[in-house]
Amino acid sequence: MKLKLKGILIPLFVAALLSPATGYFQEKLTYQQPSQEILDLVNAPLAPVVRITDNGKHMLLLYRDTYKTIAELSEPEMRLAGLRINPVTNIGSRTNYYNNIMVKAPSDREATQVKGLPENPRLANFSFSPDESMVAVTNTTAEGVEVWVLDLDKAEVKKITEAQVNANLGDVINWFKDGSALLVKMLPDSRQELIDQAEAVPEGPTISTNDGKKAQNRTYQDLLSNPSDEFNFEQLALSELYRVDLNGNKTLWKPAAMYRSISFSPNGDYVMVVTVEQPFSYLVPYYRFPSTTTIYSNTGDLVNTLLKVPLIEDLPKGFMAERKGMRDLSWRADRGATLVYAEALDEGDPEVEVPFRDAVYQLEAPFTGKGTEILKTINRYRYISWGKDNLAVAYDYWWNTRNTKTYVFDPSNPGKEPVLLFDRNYQDVYSDPGSFVTKRNEYGAQVLSLDGKGHAYLLGDGYSENGQFPFVDRLDLKSLKKERMYQSQLTDKKEDLLDYNVAKDELLVRIESKNTYPNYYYKHLKKRKGPTQLTYFENPFKSIQEVHKEVITYTREDGLELSGTLYLPVGYDQNSGEKMPMILWAYPREYKDKNSASQNTQNPNEFTYPYWGSPLYWVTKGYVVLDDAAFPIIGEGEEQPNDTFRDQLVSNAKAAIDAVDAMGYIDASRVAVGGHSYGAFMVANLLSHSDLFAAGIARSGAYNRTLTPFGFQSEERNYWEAPEVYYTMSPFMHADKMKTPLLLVHGVADNNSGTYPMQSERYFNALKGLGATVRLVMLPKESHGYRAKESILHLLWEQDQWLEKYVKNKTTDSEAGSE
Repeated sequence: MKLKLKGILIPLFVAALLSPATGYFQEKLTYQQPSQEILDLVNAPLAPVVRITDNGKHMLLLYRDTYKTIAELSEPEMRLAGLRINPVTNIGSRTNYYNNIMVKAPSDREATQVKGLPENPRLANFSFSPDESMVAVTNTTAEGVEVWVLDLDKAEVKKITEAQVNANLGDVINWFKDGSALLVKMLPDSRQELIDQAEAVPEGPTISTNDGKKAQNRTYQDLLSNPSDEFNFEQLALSELYRVDLNGNKTLWKPAAMYRSISFSPNGDYVMVVTVEQPFSYLVPYYRFPSTTTIYSNTGDLVNTLLKVPLIEDLPKGFMAERKGMRDLSWRADRGATLVYAEALDEGDPEVEVPFRDAVYQLEAPFTGKGTEILKTINRYRYISWGKDNLAVAYDYWWNTRNTKTYVFDPSNPGKEPVLLFDRNYQDVYSDPGSFVTKRNEYGAQVLSLDGKGHAYLLGDGYSENGQFPFVDRLDLKSLKKERMYQSQLTDKKEDLLDYNVAKDELLVRIESKNTYPNYYYKHLKKRKGPTQLTYFENPFKSIQEVHKEVITYTREDGLELSGTLYLPVGYDQNSGEKMPMILWAYPREYKDKNSASQNTQNPNEFTYPYWGSPLYWVTKGYVVLDDAAFPIIGEGEEQPNDTFRDQLVSNAKAAIDAVDAMGYIDASRVAVGGHSYGAFMVANLLSHSDLFAAGIARSGAYNRTLTPFGFQSEERNYWEAPEVYYTMSPFMHADKMKTPLLLVHGVADNNSGTYPMQSERYFNALKGLGATVRLVMLPKESHGYRAKESILHLLWEQDQWLEKYVKNKTTDSEAGSE
């Protein structure tokens, strides 16, 4: 086949080679780096993670690199049953590691470097001893995982196991209650060599069947897919349990099994062990495989096999569906050895109408027979905060109505009617009463912190129409009278209330401003003393510390009040009248009422922190940024939010652009929109169904909802129940409407439900085939969130190039025609 170009006949493949790079061919490109302004922000050091012991004696400062390297992400990885495992080291292949520890008393200004750390440490799975004098931690070497123990008083670590620990299913380290030893998952001697899928010769086809039951599951990734996967998963999941003392002496506690979770009773006399069983499934992750829950004594003697759960593939439809039988097993925190569990009273089916959804039971040793019912919940049971023998606080919730209820009840008197403490829409942040303060009891478990008069305390975020003012309330659980003990009065800073020691009257807070890095302080409420500064971290992002930042509010065309955080370019003169390009970044959220959707949870005094996925880098490049712009999708009453998804998206976007345009800062013809995951889905829809934007950036999204037919995000209906919704919301179905340049980015190893890399690949092919301006960047080894520094720098370079070409230096139609 040939075509004619300026009177010359040319073979078609030659013409294709002459087409521009933005056309049909892949570019071979090594990892690129963004401009220096952006690079300086990326390279800023990361402040340590802070952990303070409950007794207030020690503060740990945990340091890590901001990013992994592409070499780390390229280490061996097996993706099995919802897990990603390094089969050489036997720990999650995407584990975040710390590489240094420092220790200090909270009152000390300087911290002490921990001595004895291994060379090139890769530390994870931190676990405090019951008396908080020591911390157990794993260290990953090239050969495997070791256990080390840190003595906090000495600020010194020592190794107590060789690199034979199995961390593949988590819950690796558990302390015996006397603090003398650890229960550790270790590699069994019986483990067999793994099957190399690339070299294995199949013994037959892979066959899946169904006996007529409905099994409507989300589109999970990294599932088992053949008998070789099953074999490999079992070998990687098998552990032996060893008792390891602090001198490294080990004794076999239980033989090889697929141990999932391990939980000591508060008094340490019993151990609840959950094991994974066969048959495995190709439809659901490992935590929905069959399981057995067994109670042992702390010496390993069998007490009772408590529960056998079959494979969970066929739950009833709906987000609030549950399996039948005992579930949510836990230890009662205020007693030595009492089990608590829930059972559904509606067969686990949200469509069954019943006055109470769940019943809660407690079961005493030796944990046989049916437990004693202590509570019924109107919604689905969530959890209990235990106080004392005759006092506890229970929580339930119901997704479909966004309702949550909080009950005060007497577990010692099941016949006594619970008192409904709070009954509210959990999306209504202005009415949030806060979270109950807890303390460590004699067993080392967390229970309600009550004063001498039986009062409980609540820490609240304090969002309101007038701003954010966190508070401490004292609550009489008998009279339900509430008294405000403290409310932040800061208007130029943001204050987070982290914990309150009732006995010491010591309030732990973190205070920051838009240009002051967050630091920790103690305040004393009764003496009105403080703040006493505990940490002294400095702002590493000096180049943007004086950037103008404000939370703006504006109104959607239907009268709904929206908000977003507005940043102006570094050095921009607000009185200049100069019109700048803008980046709008957002993520849609579903609501069942307009009141909750209109509430503002943004604080202009929050520290300006440009993390890897942030658009804030571009304030250094002359862009206005509207970050975290409110994009509510509302469906009140019988109407579901997604019934009008597209119209509400466009309305949200138009309101945001109009608001900033009215302030005189931007050229409304040079606005980009960006988003990640469901935000990417939003971007593609906005570009297909509006002409508001000059370009878009969509990262790790899903664009064809028929590939997620049994629900997505907050959509419960399946494709066959709402085909028009799935069709209308799918940008892939409307690829012919795309007229705006779109940058698609996706991690090749995305593991998020529904956002297969194929989503971006197929969408790109559709757009390319229809003549759209589009670029697809597939980041090797990256999952749903990007981790390697090489990837992130390249991502920022791609975004910067795209914005410079199609937004800042946008070519108008008239200019394009004159070239």
